[in-house]
Amino acid sequence: METFKLVMPENLNHYGFLFGGYMLMWVDEIAWIAVTLDYPEHHFVTIGMDKIEFKHGVHQGTILKFVTKRMRVGHTSVTYEVDVYKSTDKHQETAIFSTNVTLVSVDQNGNKKPL
Repeated sequence: METFKLVMPENLNHYGFLFGGYMLMWVDEIAWIAVTLDYPEHHFVTIGMDKIEFKHGVHQGTILKFVTKRMRVGHTSVTYEVDVYKSTDKHQETAIFSTNVTLVSVDQNGNKKPL
């Protein structure tokens, strides 16, 4: 799944770069959308992200591309790889962030529920 996001002034830190918390929020939201589309009869919560490393700074006006791939399906959980890219001057993409997000299926009481 591919999704895009525009970096706005309110997403910037005091140095003029994308605040990392927004990136993490967007990655979490996009992984949740992917798992919900793949398993519409289930409810999911995020239980973890693996590596958090920002490879390049991002400025206002940058259009980010999020590429989401399902990597692992367990008994109650699903893991998605989320890669984030920005376009460069010559329409090439630069990888700026990547992580694996694991979400678990839960019932109405918050208990794990098999897929």
